[in-house]
Formats: sequence, structure tokens, C-alpha cells
Amino acid sequence: MDTDLLRRLRTEYPELRFKEGRKFAFRPPRTIVIGPCEGAGDLLLLHEVGHALLGHRSFKTDVGRLKMEVAAWEKARELTMIYGVEWDEDVAQEELETYRGWLHQKSRCPVCGLTRFETPDGRYHCPRCEEL
Repeated sequence: MDTDLLRRLRTEYPELRFKEGRKFAFRPPRTIVIGPCEGAGDLLLLHEVGHALLGHRSFKTDVGRLKMEVAAWEKARELTMIYGVEWDEDVAQEELETYRGWLHQKSRCPVCGLTRFETPDGRYHCPRCEEL
């Protein structure tokens, strides 16, 4: 990871706290966890900063979580232009695919295999196995 990037982020966002950890993550309301640096470390860092700048705190639905992830990647794309970090669409899509796969698995009815739908209260319902 680019130490100059981290220094700039610390200077420009003094309200954010940056600490090392096992993987990149945002811990609301202001902590950015920096995971082991790999090829995409700068991009992953900007993604987590994106969560913080967008004010992400919590989500009520799994679909809401996916929307937050997409928004944080869009913010990261904007930040790459400001900080001179190369944007890698493949990295962003690979990261988002983990959430899409998780959402697909979660929405599958364990009884019949049909795709369930999520209501605003975060509960899943199967149109085949239950009546609403």
C-alpha cells in the first residue's frame, strides 16, 4: 500500500481512525481497518473510506447492504481520481460478487429452492411455501 496515500487520508480526514487488522473493513462510525496489503490495497482502502464518507452505519435489509457496497465502490472510483490511484473494475466487481453470491444463497428457500423475497423488515418469504 502507498504510505503517502495513507498519510494524505489521515491529514484530510482527521475524524477518521486508521488501524491495522486482519482484513479491510469499515467499523462505524469512523474506524477504517487496514488489512494485509495486496495488489489492490489502495483501492480497498479507498472503498472503506467511501463507506465512511457516505455515512454508512447500518442496514435493515440484505438488499440494502448490497446497495451500500455498490455506493462505496462508486465513491472509491471518485476517490481514485483525486488520489491518483488506478481504478480496477475487475477488483470492484470481484468484491461485489461476494455480496451478490451471499445474497443469492440467503434468498434461496431451504425447503423448495425457489428464490424468496425480502420484505422491508429484513425477513425472507417464499411465495411457494408460505402465504402472505
